[in-house]
Amino acid sequence: MTIFSNTFGLALRNFTSWPELPDPQGLIDYAVKAEALGFDSVWVWDHILLGVDPPFPIIDSLTLLAALAARTTTIKLGTGVLVLPLRNPVVLAKELSSLDRIAGGRLLLGMASGWYKREFDAVGVPFNQRGRIMDRNLEILRRLWTEEQVNGEYPPHVLRGSNMSPKPAVLPPIVIGGYVDRVLKRAALNEGWLTYFYTPEGFTQSWAKVQGFAAAVGKDPSALLNANQLAIYVGSSRAAVEGPMMEWLGQEWDYAAWSQSTKDSAIIGTVDECVAQLRAQLTAGVQKIIFIPYRYQPDQVEIIARDIIPRLRT
Repeated sequence: MTIFSNTFGLALRNFTSWPELPDPQGLIDYAVKAEALGFDSVWVWDHILLGVDPPFPIIDSLTLLAALAARTTTIKLGTGVLVLPLRNPVVLAKELSSLDRIAGGRLLLGMASGWYKREFDAVGVPFNQRGRIMDRNLEILRRLWTEEQVNGEYPPHVLRGSNMSPKPAVLPPIVIGGYVDRVLKRAALNEGWLTYFYTPEGFTQSWAKVQGFAAAVGKDPSALLNANQLAIYVGSSRAAVEGPMMEWLGQEWDYAAWSQSTKDSAIIGTVDECVAQLRAQLTAGVQKIIFIPYRYQPDQVEIIARDIIPRLRT
């Protein structure tokens, strides 16, 4: 738990609303500034295709993290979340191990099975088999990263004396994103759970399930990791920021109907009000908070680093 406990990350805006396109140099500068301000990690979103008309332009998550790895030295680099079934797991194992080597062991992996059927259809991956493919790919990744020679058949992948070298500098922790019970069980069997827009009450309920699933298979629940991605807007008063925040959350974000993910989780108000709301998250058991600043505004990032995080740490 120590690598996540009482740590604070920052989401990057690698997807935008059409016709605006992501700004590669701006994203790199944003991460460099986050490192200087003391955030422990930066997190990128992941899709290959998203939206139809208009689309949501998005820069590839792993390509961007490679650029960030070359321009930063200490901040951890996270995927929040990588859609694992869309990737060839053997090729991905090579990409991620190489990325972790470039980053000097700073990689954190949030992974999920995906939800956007059009994307699966375009890539040629059966959408209704994504859970099974997810579990298969996780096993292939772990074996290639930890075993000297891997032999096994995972149709259509046939591994014969497969040696993945070099392996990651540090074995990246894998936290699983999602909401339903079968996903929470998968989180318990890996390193933990990464969620999105959960209130303290919603988090408490689902985290208890994750811990229960771990205990049921003889795994120590206290060793599990977790993180919650939360939108935040700090202003002169709650009344001043609530309207713009809710408008933004309605324009650019989605909330799975089968989950407890909700706009009501947004952290809004004065510094004191935001600190109180965030302390409730920590009290509920959230280890790592990943901030999504209102419209990714630089002044919000600075306020969070200067006025919010130091009070949470004390």
